[in-house]
Amino acid sequence: MEGIGINLPLLIAFVINFAILFTLLSVFLYKPVLKMLDERQARIKESMEQAEKMRQQAARSEEEIKAHLENARKEGQAIITQATQIGERLKQEARENARRETESLIDKARREIQRERDKAVTELRKEFANIAILAAEKVIGEALDKEKHRKVIDEVLKESTALK
Repeated sequence: MEGIGINLPLLIAFVINFAILFTLLSVFLYKPVLKMLDERQARIKESMEQAEKMRQQAARSEEEIKAHLENARKEGQAIITQATQIGERLKQEARENARRETESLIDKARREIQRERDKAVTELRKEFANIAILAAEKVIGEALDKEKHRKVIDEVLKESTALK
């Protein structure tokens, strides 16, 4: 082999050195690098799974939020409708109360007017009786029994009101 330029003892030394170097590199470098790459691959896979879980959880949360917002919107609309109905009912009750109060005030005013009218008529009768007694005294020229004349005048007044 020397003819082709190969030195056999040197070739064997190179092959042994290569085998030792390959064994050393495989034990001390290749296996730890593979282990590190496997761990990194596992971490990346775990991170991807967590990211997928978080994406799914975010999607569920978004759907829940949409559902809550829709429920809140419906509740708000129901509250607005209810408040409108209550407002209308209160307005109607206020109108009814105002109408009743107005009628009450009108009735009270009518009763007061009637009472004042009756009082004025009574006062007018008394004054008329006194004037009639005074006129009769002047005509007759002497004092008459006031009680007797009052009775007569009251009877005449009663008769005149009965004729109406």
